[in-house]
Amino acid sequence: MSSVLTLIGDPAKRNLSRQQAETAAAAIGASDLSWLAEDLACDLLFAGDSLAEAEAAAREALGGAPLDLAAQPLAGRLKRLLVADMESTIIQQEMLDELAAYLGLREEMAEVTARTMAGELDFESSLKARVAKLAELPLERLEEAAEGMTFMPGARTLVATLRAQGTVTALVSGGFTYFAEMVARACGFDQMQANRLIERDGKLSGGVAEPILGRDAKLKTLLSLAEEIGCAPEEAAAVGDGANDLAMLETAGLGVAFRAKPKVREAARFRVDHGDLTALLYLQGIPERAFTA
Repeated sequence: MSSVLTLIGDPAKRNLSRQQAETAAAAIGASDLSWLAEDLACDLLFAGDSLAEAEAAAREALGGAPLDLAAQPLAGRLKRLLVADMESTIIQQEMLDELAAYLGLREEMAEVTARTMAGELDFESSLKARVAKLAELPLERLEEAAEGMTFMPGARTLVATLRAQGTVTALVSGGFTYFAEMVARACGFDQMQANRLIERDGKLSGGVAEPILGRDAKLKTLLSLAEEIGCAPEEAAAVGDGANDLAMLETAGLGVAFRAKPKVREAARFRVDHGDLTALLYLQGIPERAFTA
């Protein structure tokens, strides 16, 4: 069986050297080395299906260098579907925490958010409790918070490039439609799903509409979208950082834990700790010259 090990550096540093690539190639007995992006990403082709062994050998040979790497079968690398988490994945913020700041509750809210994303708290119960603290917050504050949203490096390029390749893209968030609609539109996602904050008299009521989109709903959405476009889950990519993303990451053929919480990093088959979101393009064999801005 033909397999490929992809090495990826940090785009801000372009810190993957030819010597490192050749060292990893020798460690796994690679038959070919090809650059996807000079000084940044390369593919190493090798025979066999011992993917975990190849990754372990490459990591050991590289001696803890700040690089991302992943081994997978060569066939079927380019996926037909992308399902992406939003907060701390496509955007850099957690919007509940941003809204809580207007009430002087940022630190308290951020602690609960972090515990929830780490899998220490039930997502649905935690979401309801956190949203309840926002009761009576004027809707103008949502607009102000939205103005502070910043995209994760590589987010727009990821979506635009995959769409150019014919991939269906979906933003599926445990956050809120108010923000997700803006993010989906700005990035060019084909579809969007998120939770809806309940409003009353120009303010938040402190409630969130049922059913809540959490871990199980994200997985169901991935499976439903895959069925809708006629592809198997193995032909899908998924990316996220929190515990509520784990089920979809484990089901997708390319499930990537992106700068994720420890529990998620340990459980996910693929992870990106150093690169930006364009790492998902390299993992699918797409070279930098084919990126769409």
